[in-house]
Amino acid sequence: MISQNIEVRDSDLHGKGIFSKTSFALGQTITIITGEIINGDECVRREDEEDNVYIFYKDEDEYIDVSKHQELKYLNHSCDYNCDIDEDENGNLVLFADSEIEPGEELTIDYGYDEIYDSCSCLDCDNKIQTDSENLLIEQVQVNI
Repeated sequence: MISQNIEVRDSDLHGKGIFSKTSFALGQTITIITGEIINGDECVRREDEEDNVYIFYKDEDEYIDVSKHQELKYLNHSCDYNCDIDEDENGNLVLFADSEIEPGEELTIDYGYDEIYDSCSCLDCDNKIQTDSENLLIEQVQVNI
């Protein structure tokens, strides 16, 4: 399924990303998350054995693998995200605007798991987990100020 309102382009955040071709109002649905429906055991297997990171949680034992989706697999993480994911009134998992979005803007979500913050490319990221050596460096800089 290809959405008429988004496109894949090179991203400043990471490799490729998906970008808006139109304006979206706060709360507006951008696209339905579609892909292969899998259970929790298969999700874990694909993450561990295939290094598949293109899986969305839907409910207790239902996940959506978008690794073969032409666009959604390029949805990048940002701590300053402009989209979010939720279930609509019909039970579909949807990507929606979490802020006003202009044409040409990259669509991003907060992936919401700790490991992502280690490699987060946000310059001013409050979610990053600092290592002991980073904490020591910060302490040394503060002492020298």
